[in-house]
Amino acid sequence: HEVVHNKHVIANFKKKGVKFIEDVSEIPKKSTLIYSAHGVSQDIKEQAKLRNLKVLDATCPLVTKVHNSIKRFDKAKNDIIMIGHNGHPEVEGTVGQLKNKKIRIVEDENQVDKLDFDSSANIAFVTQTTLSVDDTQELKDSLINKFPDIIGPKKDDICYATQNRQDAVKQLALESDLVIVIGSENSSNSNRLREIAERSGVKAYLIDSVGDLPAECLEGKKRIGLTSGASAPEHLVSEVIDTLTKKYGFKLQGNRTRTDEGISFRLPKGLR
Repeated sequence: HEVVHNKHVIANFKKKGVKFIEDVSEIPKKSTLIYSAHGVSQDIKEQAKLRNLKVLDATCPLVTKVHNSIKRFDKAKNDIIMIGHNGHPEVEGTVGQLKNKKIRIVEDENQVDKLDFDSSANIAFVTQTTLSVDDTQELKDSLINKFPDIIGPKKDDICYATQNRQDAVKQLALESDLVIVIGSENSSNSNRLREIAERSGVKAYLIDSVGDLPAECLEGKKRIGLTSGASAPEHLVSEVIDTLTKKYGFKLQGNRTRTDEGISFRLPKGLR
């Protein structure tokens, strides 16, 4: 799949000669294969091994954590539910960790209501990492109400970068009369930021870059909140800030200093 869901990142990779594929059979033998940040199924890994591919595993460690939870719950003979968007690469990769067992996916409370398990079943759940924290909590509560003995991960599986941005957008929305989110249409966490801003009562736009910013949306606006999806390159944020300040006369409030979130990940094996 796309290594991350951002149009500009993918375009830059393509310029360097990287090819994005959906089927391992498309790859010439002995090529280098990079697993996307969303993770891949066990079937993909086996196919890569059979084709003698050099593999760089760029799966986000937070997604790997969910994969490990799935395997642990399966070993304990639990029936498993995943809160997530059906068809999303991360969900497909997570579900694909277990070959011979069906993992049920729920996206809303209606689907929770329709869940039906044997009365003797032990049930566990995991979540996609890029969801809305609030929506996920509502679904967790629904699952617990329906299955009081259900178990889940010891810690929240929502990505820390996603969660921190969602918290920030709630505050931005209170202080702004327009929120701009920099991110691609197929980015789950970017779409959640736009939705959260709009739920908070302000108009919000999701744009890939400053070139997508409609000038008319700025008319009459005095205070603009700006955020970005987790995979949006920093230079795109800087370009929007520069355009808003130099072209439209807005003044930057706050600063551009970087807050250290205190988390770092090692490079994939083979690149260290």
